[in-house]
Parts: sequence; C-alpha cells; structure tokens
Amino acid sequence: MPTALHNFDTVPAQFADTRNCPRKPMLQTSPAPFRSILVIQTKFMGDIVLASVLVENLRLEFPGARLVFLCEASFESFVIAHGIASEVVTFKRARMRGTNLERGKELYAMVRALRRFRFDLTIDLTDSKTSRIVSGLVNARTRVGYNPSERPLRMLERQPANVFAKPYGFDGQHFLYRYLSPLEALGIELRKVIPSLQPLPLETAKALALLDKHHLRPNGFIAVHAGASFEGRRWQPERFAAAIVEIMGETGLDVVLVGGPDEREIAERIVARTAPSVVNLVGDLSLESLLAVLKQARLFLGNESGPMHMAAATGTPVVGLFGLTRPSRWGPLGVPSISLQPPLPCNCLAKGLCRAPDPSKACCVWGLEVKPVVDAVRELLSRSEMRLGRAI
Repeated sequence: MPTALHNFDTVPAQFADTRNCPRKPMLQTSPAPFRSILVIQTKFMGDIVLASVLVENLRLEFPGARLVFLCEASFESFVIAHGIASEVVTFKRARMRGTNLERGKELYAMVRALRRFRFDLTIDLTDSKTSRIVSGLVNARTRVGYNPSERPLRMLERQPANVFAKPYGFDGQHFLYRYLSPLEALGIELRKVIPSLQPLPLETAKALALLDKHHLRPNGFIAVHAGASFEGRRWQPERFAAAIVEIMGETGLDVVLVGGPDEREIAERIVARTAPSVVNLVGDLSLESLLAVLKQARLFLGNESGPMHMAAATGTPVVGLFGLTRPSRWGPLGVPSISLQPPLPCNCLAKGLCRAPDPSKACCVWGLEVKPVVDAVRELLSRSEMRLGRAI
C-alpha cells in the first residue's frame, strides 16, 4: 500500500495561526532599516512560490524597501505581475550550463546588473557555489547565507555571508521553513506563513473565456499535470490516462491537461488513451494564464512539481504524486490535500535511469498504482465538497 499524507485542514496545523509560530527571533536586536534587498532564487517554479512568502514578510517589515529577485529569465513576467518582487534581474539557465565562456559572460552580465542597485541586504536562498559568488561580488553590507550549507565549501571557496540562517528555522521541517529561516536570523517577526497567489483580473477573464470555449464550467473540472523536470519524477502517462478515464466516468467532472511546451508529447500519449472530451492545454498557457486556470479547477492532480505548488497557492485542493521526495518536506500547503508515495524502499523499476538517493533523479513514483490515486481523488472530492456544502 502506498503512503498517503492527508491534510484536510485549510491550513496545516503547524501553520494555522502565526501565534503558534515562534515569536522571539534568534537575534534580539531590531533589524536594520534595509532600503534595497536582493533575494537570490535561481531554481524552479515551486521554489518561486515558496519564496514569495519570505518576500511578503520582508515587505511588511520594510514597506519602503526596493525588493529585487534574481531568477531564471522565464520567470520574470510572472514574478513582476504577481508582486513577488518589485524588480527582477534575470539570467538564462542554458547559458549557465554552457561552456566556460558562456557561463563567464552570463555571470559577468548578471553581477554588473545587480551592482547598480547598491544593495544593503542580500539573502542567498539558492545556497550554491554560483550563488555564493554572486553574493560576494554584490558585496552588500548584510549578507545572509545558511549554516550549515547544503553544499559545503570546497578548497579555496569563500563564504561571503556574515549573517547565518539555520537550514530549517522556526523549528519546521517543510522546505518553506528553509525560505523563512533568514527572517529568524535577521530578527524579523514571522507574520505570513502560507503561499497565496491570486490570478490577475485580466488573466481570470481570459481563463473563463477559454473554459467557455471548451464548454467547461468553473469548478467543474480537474486540472491534471503529468510533467516534471526529470522523467523519473513523472508518473507514467498510461497510468494517468487510466486514472482519468475512471475519474471522469465516476464523477462526471471534466479533465484539463496543463503543462509546458516540452510536455506536449506526454499529453498526447494521455489523450490517445482517454475520452475525446479531455481538454489538452499543454504548451498553450503562460505561467500567468496557468495560475488563472488552476484557480478555476475543482481539484489538481499531478506530480510533485511547480504547478502543484501554484494550484495550492490559489486555494485549489491537491492530490500530489511523490517518488523519493518526502511529502512532509515538499507537499502542498494551505489547502485540503492528499500526497501519495509508493512503499519505500522500492524495487527499482528503472535501473538504467534512476539516480537514487537523489530525490530529484529517482524513479520511485513509477511504483504508484492507479487505484490508490483514483481513491485519493475520490476521497478528496468527497471531503472538500462536504466542507463547501455542495454535492458533486
């Protein structure tokens, strides 16, 4: 039987009331009045969603400060549009993974753009060799890093931080607490604890028009995301298809496939095995439009990924499919949810592909069967409908 982590509270107990969070930070002195703050966040969409809570707290503490995000170029419009940061400096991940010359040019351009802001505070959430180089070259008066680091310094490497955050501050285990830990290190009171991102009015109007075009009702469909950054973290398309057929037949709800342009082939494999009424929007939505569609969904079903965190941030219930990654650390927050994980340790199903024990490269999610996933969707629909006072 798979392991299932249930959360039927609107907000998990440890997050339910900020009065239950530690109110006395590590530093007993008042934080400095920072005017220009850089948050170094160079990873993925799920990290952007979680890091948005850190920025909310910084904005409450320093209402007049300039808050700048460093992130991959594809996130720029989303970060600005949804107020996660007031300004963004970007880089292209492909170039940072290119030749030494390409990496050098990209790093030089990035640091040159950052130094113009004259930051007095940098917070390094990425905690990598490159992010430490960036933090050191920006050379703000106050530089927050993690101690101990997830990636220990090697010979001749330098730690530029002069304020150290615990890897998981405020006594938490979820990865969100890692992103909130710099507040504790700076002596800033924790006021916001749950990611909350709402679609822009224009994007909501576009989403409603798109749903109407496909004869879909708001709150009358399940959003399904079958993609992930690594093949081993994607539940098999054939099993997604089997689950979709059963769910549609039992509930009468429609299904909308969502995802990025590089996930079109996965979606086509699902569509080929399901009813013609399944709506395939994979590759057709910007991040802003995707958020608006997820907000209108009755439920989200998908792999542990950025869209899962986006759906939860809009308030949509989530059934999340996990492999080696622990749901207690990376599960959805603030909404009714069920996170499924196969029994571990598992008999490896992809010995040529799996790179365990690295959770980001392990194929354990392939061990999930269709029935537990359908049961989880059925249970979450039932429970959340009772909370809303409606019948399916």
